[in-house]
Amino acid sequence: MPDIALQTLSDRIATELRIAELPDYSGAMNGLQLQNRSGKVVRLLAAVDASLPVIRKAAALPGPSLLIVHHGLFWKGAQMITGAAFEKLRLALDADLALYSAHLPLDVHPVLGNNACLAAALGFRKTTPFFDWKGMPLGLRATVNLTREALTASLAQAVGGPVHICPGGPERIRQVGLITGGAGSEVSAMAATGVDTFITGEGPHWSFPAAEEAGMNVLYGGHYATETFGVKALAAHLGKAFKLPWEFIDHPTGL
Repeated sequence: MPDIALQTLSDRIATELRIAELPDYSGAMNGLQLQNRSGKVVRLLAAVDASLPVIRKAAALPGPSLLIVHHGLFWKGAQMITGAAFEKLRLALDADLALYSAHLPLDVHPVLGNNACLAAALGFRKTTPFFDWKGMPLGLRATVNLTREALTASLAQAVGGPVHICPGGPERIRQVGLITGGAGSEVSAMAATGVDTFITGEGPHWSFPAAEEAGMNVLYGGHYATETFGVKALAAHLGKAFKLPWEFIDHPTGL
């Protein structure tokens, strides 16, 4: 089994995803969040969250490994290194496990991103950038000709689970906006873009009546479920480029 320098992989991810160029939330801390002792990697792992159950599973696998996540170790901001925070670091260090986190830069990547991969899974052949945030489009827009029922079934198949529907818009769908994750709080802004249907992961309770009042459909596919695509695609891409095995550590939240 080949071993690759951790820094080589980290640099490749940073370049591919434009980590230094793209904005994000302060807690994301995109990049190599935890190096390992050996500085080598023989296995790639992917997961949505850098949670304790995920790191336990990753640490139990033969390494040294690089775990690529969407929500990293510092998502909640600064915290005491006690309890679960300490245990995660202890397990990772003992297992020679490195961790790389990529949030919005992975969401928006035109090929490997959560948005692009979900759009492809839905059969959207042509998409355009959608919904600007700090000079960066957060999602994708597609022109379609589908019934609400057909699009809902397609999304359920893509995410491998149930889809919650707000049927506030037309039954015949023409314009779809898509942003994976937790963009449901932006339903009013989405309606102002002219889309009749918005696909996202989750939203607050009030997003449902807000969408109804705006005359827009919202399909909530699950925050976790809509964000499994990018880490898998990135790990597969790196695995092929560097001839490294990779696997996805599935730990769904149901949200």
